[in-house]
Amino acid sequence: MWHFAVSVFLVELYGNSLLLTAVYGLVVAGSVLLLGALIGDWVDKNSRLKVAQTSLIVQNSSVILCGVILMIIFLFKTQLLTLYHGWLLTLCYILVITIANIANLASTATAITIQRDWIVVVAGEDRSKLADMNATIRRIDQLTNILAPMAVGQIMTFGSPMIGCGFISGWNLMSMCVEYLLLWKVYQKTPTLARKSAKVEASELKQLNVKKEGDTKPAEGVQLIIEKDVAGFEPQQEKEVGCAARMAEPFVTFRDGWVAYYNQPVFLAGMGLAFLYMTVLGFDCITTGYAYTQGLSGSVLSLLMGASAVTGIMGTVAFTWLRRKCGLVRTGLISGVAQLACLILCVISVFMPGSPMDLTVSPFADISARLFENEPLPTIASPDPEMIFATGMPNVLNGSIAPADSDPEMSPEPVPLISVSLLFAGVIAARVGLWSFDLTVTQLLQENVVESERGIINGVQNSMNYLLDLLHFIMVILAPNPEAFGLLVLISVSFVAMGHIMYFRFAQKSLGKQLFVCHTPDPKAAPDSSPPGNTSTV
Repeated sequence: MWHFAVSVFLVELYGNSLLLTAVYGLVVAGSVLLLGALIGDWVDKNSRLKVAQTSLIVQNSSVILCGVILMIIFLFKTQLLTLYHGWLLTLCYILVITIANIANLASTATAITIQRDWIVVVAGEDRSKLADMNATIRRIDQLTNILAPMAVGQIMTFGSPMIGCGFISGWNLMSMCVEYLLLWKVYQKTPTLARKSAKVEASELKQLNVKKEGDTKPAEGVQLIIEKDVAGFEPQQEKEVGCAARMAEPFVTFRDGWVAYYNQPVFLAGMGLAFLYMTVLGFDCITTGYAYTQGLSGSVLSLLMGASAVTGIMGTVAFTWLRRKCGLVRTGLISGVAQLACLILCVISVFMPGSPMDLTVSPFADISARLFENEPLPTIASPDPEMIFATGMPNVLNGSIAPADSDPEMSPEPVPLISVSLLFAGVIAARVGLWSFDLTVTQLLQENVVESERGIINGVQNSMNYLLDLLHFIMVILAPNPEAFGLLVLISVSFVAMGHIMYFRFAQKSLGKQLFVCHTPDPKAAPDSSPPGNTSTV
């Protein structure tokens, strides 16, 4: 709920401008990109209960504090504007974004420890149970992505932003207590959560991850990595660490985390998933804004978002069925083919009637005009009836607005909906393959990363996802005009295809000639006599 609401609050706070929202998005992406490995390393080095409790309390406390500050700003905004020439209000903006970013970092730690570590231990060596639990969590995510915006939207429509802040603060206070209690019960009912393998030293971590090209080819039967208790582990005597070494430790951890990620057997699969974030073919603010310029109303967009959530849930069902029938690795391959097949509709939409794509217009014309010709930013005046689409929004095209005194006979004709219909049909249908593929890579990371590295490897994976997501926003900033959106679609499909090619290479290395033999032995879990430190194969 907070992830959706914070963007709305920031827009309301800054006079219906997207500046604060853009700054917040940039800070969040940059923070996870830089601190993902450090967060994962912290998860690895501490006990599971401590990590879960700390991240849960920090996340919800930050949201509550941020909600209280926002309520104060909304209540006393006029007075704050007059104090210290508005600098106090600017300081409040910085404080809100900083605390909201801390909440997001704590949420990242919570997701890593619960969805990447706890769930593996709770499932034990039953890989089918692990797949079902992953799918269930993803379905819950899909449902909350529908219900949370609806709840916040209703509160802000019939109430006010200040009431919305108060409601979210109270909701997080209540949910923190409930989540804390549930985590404690799960921890008590699963004794294995109390046992955690010792974190290996950096030198040992490098030796553990080095994989030669001549290594034996892994088999299809994947067994979960349940490392043995290091009861006989005799830690070396701690040496005194100098101040310089302590200051350099985060940078060393950052470097070792990325090196360890690169040396993982599932590196190509993780990179394939990250490349799927470099796309405008999703229900984010970019695609929604483009849909508005093409004449789709808000009610139609809400229905399309609901349909995308339904197909996402269908993807989780398809994942569990395909994994049982064809095996985990082949499930990712089939999901990738299904996603690319659906995205062909998006490619076709670029060349259909109604598409604003115009190769005679430079994709960088809009931004170059503003940077080098000092053209003012477009402003949206109150629209006249002649300027209205079916959406009730002014006809904005390439940053320009039709003049108010224009002749109605000269007003633009309604935009054909063939192109935008094909675009969203492809986006919605592709989510079946997208979420099935996402679950496949998630489980591959769970099953093939040693317990002592789960946190840092998944932290780096989150950083890679945010890096590609950040690049896609930069791509849109460089080519923001609607005439260039068709090119962005083609680039997005190309990156998705490259991601699935990486996964195909991973699957080929893993299964070899057995890649296209659709069967899975689904062997039983390995006996407890397996040697410690045994790495599983895909």
